Amino acid sequence: MALIGKIRQRSALLVVVIGVALAAFILGDFAKRTNRHQMNIGTINGENISIQEFNKKFDENVKATQQQQNNEHLSQDEMYRLRESTWSQMVQNMIMQSEYDKLGLTVTSDELFDEIQGPNPHPAVISNFTNPETGAFDRKLVLDYLQNLDKMRPEAKNQWLLFERYIKDDRLRTKYQTLISKSYHMPKAFAELVNHEKNDKLHLTLVGVRYASIADSLVNVTDADYQAFYNENKKSFEKEATRDIEYINFKIEASAEDNQNAFKTVESLKDEFARTANNESFVNANSESRYDSSWLSRNNVSVALESFIFDEQPGYIYGPYYEDGFYKLVKLVRKDERADSLKANHILIAYKGALRSDQSRTEDQAKTLADSIYNVVKKQPSKFGELASLFSDDNSAKNNGGDLGWFTDGQMVPEFNNFVLRNKVGTYGLVQTDFGYHVIEVTGKTAPQPKIQLATIVYQVTPSSTTYQNTFAKASKFASENKTAEQFNKAVEAESLNKRVVPSLREMGNNIPGIDNPRQIIRWAFDEKTKVGDVSTIFELDNNFVIAVLTKKSDKGIPSLNDIKENIKPQVINRKKGEYVVEKMNQAGQDLEHIAQEFNSHVETTDLAFDSRMLLNYGQESKVIGKIFAMPENSFSTIAGSTAAFAVKTGTIDVTSAEPQVEQLANESRSAFESSVRNNVYFRAIEKISDIKDNRKSFY
Repeated sequence: MALIGKIRQRSALLVVVIGVALAAFILGDFAKRTNRHQMNIGTINGENISIQEFNKKFDENVKATQQQQNNEHLSQDEMYRLRESTWSQMVQNMIMQSEYDKLGLTVTSDELFDEIQGPNPHPAVISNFTNPETGAFDRKLVLDYLQNLDKMRPEAKNQWLLFERYIKDDRLRTKYQTLISKSYHMPKAFAELVNHEKNDKLHLTLVGVRYASIADSLVNVTDADYQAFYNENKKSFEKEATRDIEYINFKIEASAEDNQNAFKTVESLKDEFARTANNESFVNANSESRYDSSWLSRNNVSVALESFIFDEQPGYIYGPYYEDGFYKLVKLVRKDERADSLKANHILIAYKGALRSDQSRTEDQAKTLADSIYNVVKKQPSKFGELASLFSDDNSAKNNGGDLGWFTDGQMVPEFNNFVLRNKVGTYGLVQTDFGYHVIEVTGKTAPQPKIQLATIVYQVTPSSTTYQNTFAKASKFASENKTAEQFNKAVEAESLNKRVVPSLREMGNNIPGIDNPRQIIRWAFDEKTKVGDVSTIFELDNNFVIAVLTKKSDKGIPSLNDIKENIKPQVINRKKGEYVVEKMNQAGQDLEHIAQEFNSHVETTDLAFDSRMLLNYGQESKVIGKIFAMPENSFSTIAGSTAAFAVKTGTIDVTSAEPQVEQLANESRSAFESSVRNNVYFRAIEKISDIKDNRKSFY
């Protein structure tokens, strides 16, 4: 007891000591793990990108994407892709800004103004401020937007600043691309050379022997052949770092007991659901999906209900029934005969405080104006369009005489929708909604059809905590008993588990077949502490417990011959076949007919230009074509290509006498050059020689 008393007396001191120790432990571990140029996610030509800068830009891109998709909940895969595009965007911006600075390229405020409000605005401005009715750019929409910018929410202001930044960056990029494109020049001597490459024709006769027609058994491929091919092509084999893994997963799936419990839970609501008069509140309190008051036709209801639900009376309960991982309980709320599509003209008179309104008039003033307009159109229907153009606060209807066109039942706000639905074509009315007062003319309705309203309770069947624990126990037992690759594989075989093999994972990849959001596993595989043969701890990923083993590490650079031997085998065999065929052709002399008979081929005649890439129907044989043009006229040679070997007899060259169309050739070449500039070839060239240090794997 005395000891406990002393501890209590010193409890404050102990809290401090424990806190300091815990902080030291966390910070020490963090410091070890953050030997990543401290808090830098990367370095571009000596300039750091801090994680704070990166996250700020990433958040901007997330918000922009959410607004574009009108979806606040992006998937993990979408978030990953946004991180990747944010990195690429920041790398490109930093590299190119350095280039702009060297050249003194800027965008002035006057230029930016001209891009937004000038006579020829930026394409993004045109696409974002197009009148929905006419499909044409509306400059007034731009001016109205900018005049009201100060009244908008901070998010809208920030979005506009990002929009301006995009236009400015695009203008800079256009200037740079124009500078490069305009520097292109083709001298007359080059035009003459191109003219000859295109139009000089070499007459030749040849016999081609495809390697596919030669049996592999006819050639003997040695280690020296592999080594020679590897040495000659080593640079082309260079690749980024990869890892090979194998994994098993223990899926967390609802058990039969979980399924039964879900059924009982939904079934227990049935009596109260039948008695309740407030279906919306009951559904919202007990369902995983909120109440939906939509009117449904036969085409819109579940297949499980379609055959009988329209014959029942309001209050009828069906279920629980299982559908797509959920138990559902359905109540028929209402039945009606309703038009599927409606059409109307309207004039909106908004007032201060109404939804999306920027009007200063009061509600009473709006009511007075709406009454006046309503009285006019009842007496003089022909004036509806004119009055809509003069008074309507709905721009989408104002420019076409108030015509809303066809809309589906339930698409408009309830008060508006119900007026059009319940009244005959030709009826005029005055209705108030959250948007203001509407003067309405009913102009069209489709034939009514049976429709129903349903109240639906939805309950997903999910694994219980007991199921979760049982699955984790199985995974934990496997992980604790199998610490090496050998043990891992023996246990997989003994327990008949499904092992997945995943080759060539990339360091910043995000794809492992069968697993969603696999970044944890990829980061483990690329961790410098992870060795080949290591078995991972348990990864909990969505509804899976995953255990992986690292089977191969391939570092960035040129792989060893052994690592790529199987990959280059077909090319090495083809090279040996080429040597074999050429030797046999040379033994046959220069008689092409004899060579053709020897290899069951045939003699072919053609005219060939130097800029050709394809040789008859043998595919792309650029090197063979180059060697043919290096031959003297009226000579014989044998040449091994990439897919076939050739015995060739050259004839004479017809040298074109036509004067080169310098301007036309220059324009063709310039067009190809400008196309490569537009495709950012210049950036890829600059990026290749830039010093880029990528530390992203330490952060996500």
